[in-house]
Amino acid sequence: MEAYDIFRDMAERTGGNIYIGVVGPVRTGKSTFVKKFMDLLILPHIQDEAERQRTIDELPQSGAGRTVMTTEPKFVPDNGVAIALNGLNLRVRLVDSVGFPVMGAVGYQEGDQPRMVTTPWFDHDIPFEEAAEVGTQKIIADHSTVGVVVTADGSFGELPREAYQPAEERAIQELKKLGKPFLVLLNSQKADAEETQSMAARLAHEYGVTVLPVNLPHITRSGLQRILEELLYEFPIKELEVRVPLWVEVLEISHWLRQSLQEAVGSAFQGLEKVRDIYRAMGELRQHEYVQDVRLESADMGTGVLQVVVEVPEEVYQEVLRELAGFDVTRPELLLKALKEYREAKGFYDRFQTALREVEETGYGVVPPLLSDMEFEEPQLLRKGHQFGVRLAAKAPAYHILKTEVTADYSPILGTESQSGGPKRVSPASSAPGWPAPPPAGTPPGEAPQRSRRPSPPPPRWNDRR
Repeated sequence: MEAYDIFRDMAERTGGNIYIGVVGPVRTGKSTFVKKFMDLLILPHIQDEAERQRTIDELPQSGAGRTVMTTEPKFVPDNGVAIALNGLNLRVRLVDSVGFPVMGAVGYQEGDQPRMVTTPWFDHDIPFEEAAEVGTQKIIADHSTVGVVVTADGSFGELPREAYQPAEERAIQELKKLGKPFLVLLNSQKADAEETQSMAARLAHEYGVTVLPVNLPHITRSGLQRILEELLYEFPIKELEVRVPLWVEVLEISHWLRQSLQEAVGSAFQGLEKVRDIYRAMGELRQHEYVQDVRLESADMGTGVLQVVVEVPEEVYQEVLRELAGFDVTRPELLLKALKEYREAKGFYDRFQTALREVEETGYGVVPPLLSDMEFEEPQLLRKGHQFGVRLAAKAPAYHILKTEVTADYSPILGTESQSGGPKRVSPASSAPGWPAPPPAGTPPGEAPQRSRRPSPPPPRWNDRR
């Protein structure tokens, strides 16, 4: 993004007041960041010469070694400075805080006693460490719209990396509690080295924040613009629009594909807070079986309005098309044939549609004749006295539709098993009806046993009371 676009979006997010609170451990480069930011991004746009000189005079000092340079909060400039950038009017101010003490640093103690410092929030001096903690809260909560935590990897100065860890953690946790947009700068002499990049990634995972490795003494204008751009991604999302293909929106809400996509979108984008979180959610949504790709169509960083487009695979579209049609329409000739039949069927249905609705509502409907169905008879000459006339007649089919109730009733008569003609029991020794029973044991071969004849029972009578 260009500088103008970054400042415009930042101005929209902050109401035109870009107030950056710079916090973190001592001896990490906070004052260096403030000085570089003002020199490269702000001072060139201050039109008033006296205002520019006053701002230069208020820049913080920075130096090497173990000695703490900033012993009280410093507002640069004191009341903010107005700048004009291509018609964009802004007020900018940076606040350099008293850093959290670290083991091995010199200057925050006087002998065995804590060093007392002056702050704008108390009418008396307070210990250095208390000034760092209270100052961090006050600067971010009351005097800043965004925050920057500056820490170091131990590649410069005389303090090792381990000395900064407790203080950097305290600063990050304080900013998380306050809820303001912020990021972390990992100051290093070898910011582009692989080990520094790995350390930044590890810290980002450990703290759950954005960590940028930078070399503050040699940072460029584009490097500072990138920091501001990354800060824009820490602002909250105001509105999120998720667009699916139009053919999906045509489906019924209860359709399996639409329901599946709605559940997937709801699960992926649930709990989004910052603009940066959108990329994680998009990656999660890409894993869905019915999603081909997810892309960020537009992102208005100034208003926090994002638009995400979800693409569905072509084969899913073909499957839904085949399902709705009831037959295969994946080939062009099949689709054209189906459309032709649909047109004919729709034309026929449209003629009866109104009448069918009337039948549902009132029980009766009429389909009036069409002009194209009219059959005109031959005109006839009529004479009545001295007057003559012409008789014109025509006929056409009309449909009268009635709604009737069709009922069915089944009332079986129950009785005994013999009366109802139920199934008869057959003993295992007997044979099927019409077949002779097997001969008894001892019957000579070739002689069939005589079959006894029993009289058939009389037919059942419905009033039989036997």
